[in-house]
Amino acid sequence: MEDVQQNIAKLRQAYQLWNDTRGGSVSEWMDLFADDVVLHPPGGHDAGTGFFQGCKGKVAANAYFSALGDSWELIYFLPEEFIADGERVVVLSQVAFRSKATGKTTASHKADVFRFRDGAVAEYRDFFDTAGALAAQRED
Repeated sequence: MEDVQQNIAKLRQAYQLWNDTRGGSVSEWMDLFADDVVLHPPGGHDAGTGFFQGCKGKVAANAYFSALGDSWELIYFLPEEFIADGERVVVLSQVAFRSKATGKTTASHKADVFRFRDGAVAEYRDFFDTAGALAAQRED
């Protein structure tokens, strides 16, 4: 059985640093991920770009986070609640990002679902306002 409180503590620290550095703490997340981590795209459909792609493995996850930083500026990422049951932790948050291409912002409620294995994140899914993110990417 996973140590639920320890998993929550790891995520609390990672989210705090993510917000404080405005998305500049990619290495902190990589330290949490298992080598074979799976990141699922929102809605399960891989569009191959930005927020809308999945990846497998720590190298691909690092490239994913780096690409997000190239395209988006994090305005805030504020976790509000951590809900855990066994190997799973759900984090409910408020987030806002600005598209570097258009200067438009998008804000959303967000739910992140983590599955831990042996103290590392083995799987990640997120749910947010994908329509708002797409709209922020579109030029007028």
